[in-house]
Amino acid sequence: MKKISILLALMLSLTACGGGGGQYEIGDVQAMADAGAFSEELEELDGDVAFSALYRLGDYGLEREDLTGCAVLRSAGGTCEEGAVLILDSEEDAKTAKEALEDYVQKQIDQNESYGYRLAEIPKLKDAYIDVRGSTVLLVVASDLDAAKSAVE
Repeated sequence: MKKISILLALMLSLTACGGGGGQYEIGDVQAMADAGAFSEELEELDGDVAFSALYRLGDYGLEREDLTGCAVLRSAGGTCEEGAVLILDSEEDAKTAKEALEDYVQKQIDQNESYGYRLAEIPKLKDAYIDVRGSTVLLVVASDLDAAKSAVE
């Protein structure tokens, strides 16, 4: 009986801490900012801008309705830093969005290198963290990537 109680207590403690396997949440973006992951104050973007103009998710076969929620904080231009959580209808849509975000980051790298613009930001872009949990996707381009990851674990 004592072993069962210990096992149950361990399971409950993992559940309370999230266990690292839950989905990303809208509040994770602000949590990363509050943790000092970014070197500047970032601006908030709405879902329509994120879907179409920024990440161009429609080019990857996603519909606007597939993006059921999001939070995006992005630099106004001084850096390449940003944090985003995208909530999609399905795990398959999240994988598609991840592909779009990977291409988005690579395009930023290519453009900055070819124009000789914000060259000091390129290492941040090359270290961008893009992860899928269930039907959610996290994108982080930050000066302190460890702080960002700790904030969402």
